[in-house]
Amino acid sequence: MASRIIDLTISLEPTLRGVDIDVHTTVAKDGWLSRMLHLYSHCGTHMDAPTHFAAGTQTIDEIPVHRCMGRAWLVDVRHLQPRQEITVDHLGSVADSFVSDDAIIFWSDWTKHLGDPDYYRDQFSPISRSLARWMVDRKVRMVGVQPPSVADVNDLPAVTEIHKILLGAGIIIVEGLDNVDQIQTPTCHWIALPIKVAGGDGAPCRSIAIVGSPGVVGVAND
Repeated sequence: MASRIIDLTISLEPTLRGVDIDVHTTVAKDGWLSRMLHLYSHCGTHMDAPTHFAAGTQTIDEIPVHRCMGRAWLVDVRHLQPRQEITVDHLGSVADSFVSDDAIIFWSDWTKHLGDPDYYRDQFSPISRSLARWMVDRKVRMVGVQPPSVADVNDLPAVTEIHKILLGAGIIIVEGLDNVDQIQTPTCHWIALPIKVAGGDGAPCRSIAIVGSPGVVGVAND
């Protein structure tokens, strides 16, 4: 069976929080089309750097590219109630199968409600302190979530603490993943490559999942 590539990235458009796109040149006037992009460093599908919460001095351009890919385990948290914390118990069998330096992607379907402003702050489940510490102990490589944050954005002390626990241990955080429902396998090969912004606290990234057996690669979401 051929492998499949699934695009886990939200398209950047002006309706998205933190994104403004202006016409810079036009074919009719200038001979070519170009646009000016104004992007919040944590818009859409993006990666956090340790400097985002003063959890270290590493900036987004200093994160080694080889750390931004690897095997990821899919954890289904769609059954949780809004703002119910994700705990170690919610990992199920993944907690026993997980191998150090693997990654974890949490499947919540949050991005299906991307255009609903009520979902931004109140309709997702944050990672608990105990789960964050478990990920540090198990040496998780990367953690990915579909909401815009791994923690409760309504609670600054909590959002600061969770980010510091994870980023301080060198765990890469990717937020705003899309199309996670299309993975449909226990594990995948996950890649998330951020824009290389010098001294950046974070940056939008292109993220993909590769699932299936090695061989000819097909394309999902074509």
